[in-house]
Amino acid sequence: MKTAVGEAVALLAAGEIVAVPTETVYGLAADAFNADAVAKVFAAKERPAFDPLIVHISSLKELAEVAELPEDIAGVVKSLAGAFWPGPLTIVLPKTDKVPDLVTSGLPTVAVRQSGSVIFRNIGKALGRPIAAPSANRFGRISPTSAGAVMKELDGRIPLIIDGGACREGIESTIVKIESRGEQRPLIHVLRAGPVTKEELQKFGKVVIEKRVTDQPDAPGQLESHYAPRTPLLMFEKPEDFRPEPGKKYGLLSYRGDPKAGYMDLHEWEVVEELSPGSGKLIEAAVRLFYVMRFLDEQGLDAIVAEPVSETGLGVAIMDRLRRAAVSQG
Repeated sequence: MKTAVGEAVALLAAGEIVAVPTETVYGLAADAFNADAVAKVFAAKERPAFDPLIVHISSLKELAEVAELPEDIAGVVKSLAGAFWPGPLTIVLPKTDKVPDLVTSGLPTVAVRQSGSVIFRNIGKALGRPIAAPSANRFGRISPTSAGAVMKELDGRIPLIIDGGACREGIESTIVKIESRGEQRPLIHVLRAGPVTKEELQKFGKVVIEKRVTDQPDAPGQLESHYAPRTPLLMFEKPEDFRPEPGKKYGLLSYRGDPKAGYMDLHEWEVVEELSPGSGKLIEAAVRLFYVMRFLDEQGLDAIVAEPVSETGLGVAIMDRLRRAAVSQG
């Protein structure tokens, strides 16, 4: 740990970028206050400058350095931070002048979270500055949940990958924006579904799931096309809508391998991968999602057919990622 943190901090302090593990996916880190370093993140990822980054703080004391806390929502922000930080919740707030415009894509707001990864937080504490870190993959591709996946995406583009093992959540953080309603309970707008679910957020306000997708995002995670394998990924309203083309090789991304779902016996699949084999546990499905997508992407298929999961709890976030991967195929 000490060696890994030391190597990472030395590079970050020198204005370099480093791939680091978080509890959600691996992130590509830069000193959030160094615009030149942040520019290297955009370059390595081939990420468009209009797509803002998340800023990670190592402690609540750092929050004031990157964000302002409007009085009318301060109470609910503190409650959410107390409940979910460190952890996979990102909160959009007005930014301070210390945060370069490149980090927020020129927006007046910044997306902030405190990672649940001990390695990530130790790097931030030792650096003594907030860290800007989107997922450590090329833009629009499958997010990496292991150091090996980062190597496949960014080998030769970055100087260091810290291997912290597999990510325990497997999908990116939930992103929220809070709207005050005076005496009424605040509105919690979910801008990107993730590990912190609607059901968990409802204790703190009225939750609104935003369906907005755009090519001009006002927060991270709003682009319509994202998380995509190179192999076309297909989704259907019902299994019978699948019409395989003769001579093409198809793989199935199944929820739990249950024939009753209507997909297992639909076709002679080249390969079948299950998100939660047999049990249908959404937590397991979320952890395995990007790993399974990446594995199927490497099988030389003509297309991947994705079986839907139930849109309750974590299923909302899983379906969000699958739909965006399918949109990426046009």
